[in-house]
Amino acid sequence: MVEALKEWKVVEMVVVGLILWASVFIINKLVHKFFVRTDFIAERNEKTIESLIRSVTRYTATFGFVLYVISLFIDDFGKILAGAGIAGIVIGFGAQSLIKDILAGIFLIYERQLHQGDVVTVNNTFTGAVEELGLRSLKIREWSGKLLTISNGEVRQIQNYNIQFMRITERVVISFKENPERVYQILEDLCEELNEELKASLKNDHLGQPTEPFQVHGITSMNSVNRGIEFTIKGVVKDDDYFESSLFARRKLAQKLYENDVQMLEEAVRIMPQKKN
Repeated sequence: MVEALKEWKVVEMVVVGLILWASVFIINKLVHKFFVRTDFIAERNEKTIESLIRSVTRYTATFGFVLYVISLFIDDFGKILAGAGIAGIVIGFGAQSLIKDILAGIFLIYERQLHQGDVVTVNNTFTGAVEELGLRSLKIREWSGKLLTISNGEVRQIQNYNIQFMRITERVVISFKENPERVYQILEDLCEELNEELKASLKNDHLGQPTEPFQVHGITSMNSVNRGIEFTIKGVVKDDDYFESSLFARRKLAQKLYENDVQMLEEAVRIMPQKKN
């Protein structure tokens, strides 16, 4: 009799587990189809909400299944649960860090600090694209292809490269032997070319005019690390086009300096991305 009861409980556990798994799968599938067929919110927000729903359904199903299994083997589990209180049980299982991660995840989503697909630098250490934003953890795909999982509670600093616009800042150090006026004119010509070739990527205002087209910022250092004169050019582009545009601008800058035989020391070019304030 006891053995039959145990077997029945095992079968019941398997059935309930399959039902929960199927429910999570169906809910996530329906949510995905809903966002595919609608466009009343931005695609970036849709992906973030979808990621959050997947996380919530997964954790809810898992936690519910664990409680259900415990109730099969402990008599009057409902009374014990009510008497001890949910908070007491959670703390008793040492889930303080879990609560910390969940609260941090809620704040990340509520404050819109990042969305799925954004390119970010976390804690000034890890850089990559946000692949999944869940209640408990943040998953980032690094440039090497590695998938990095960080507990939300461990996220202290976020640098987001996909917040409406980004400023491309290119700094180049020219030899003291060069004529500054000649270099200045060469860089101005370069900026005109960049504004023409990257016209579709420039960030525009409400009138359709570039917010900050490429321009020569000027001489930013007269003695850059005892190597020469530092010139800087800058321009504001759409966040989605930032990395592609910055690579293009860098290549054009190198080609322009080469074509005009501008003297510069080795390793003198430095690229420093900045967010527009």
